[in-house]
Amino acid sequence: MTGFTLSLPNAAATRSLGVRLGQLCSPGSILLLSGDLGAGKTTLVQGLGEGLAIPEAIVSPTFTLIVEYHEGRIPLYHLDLYRLQPHEVPGLNPELFWEGMEVEPGIVAIEWAQRLPYHPDSYLQVSLTHRQEHREAHLVPVGEFELDAIALHP
Repeated sequence: MTGFTLSLPNAAATRSLGVRLGQLCSPGSILLLSGDLGAGKTTLVQGLGEGLAIPEAIVSPTFTLIVEYHEGRIPLYHLDLYRLQPHEVPGLNPELFWEGMEVEPGIVAIEWAQRLPYHPDSYLQVSLTHRQEHREAHLVPVGEFELDAIALHP
């Protein structure tokens, strides 16, 4: 499947997209998020947490780099690579989260994923852009990642 673009008129629509992804994604799903500052990456992950029924507030792990949430339908692993250079990322061992060998399989959401020097075999690339009047999300399933575009619309 090739990618598709969704128009997101406001932050609430970006959050709603995250909610739908949280409801649709299964353990082992990896979301690689990219976009400029203010494009809506953290807002989307907040919606993802809501869709997974995670009771605690989702905040950007810019300074902690990784936050794990285990209280929802399935675990959410939220990584933020903003403060790292690509050569520093391997030290985090992000593959531990998507391989599911040392952690319980869950959804992995990585902000600033363009800084990853390597990628998992299957993932959903979510590129967010913020235009003057609205945001857009361009979603591209890679590898065996399956996503029903119709199901994303509420």
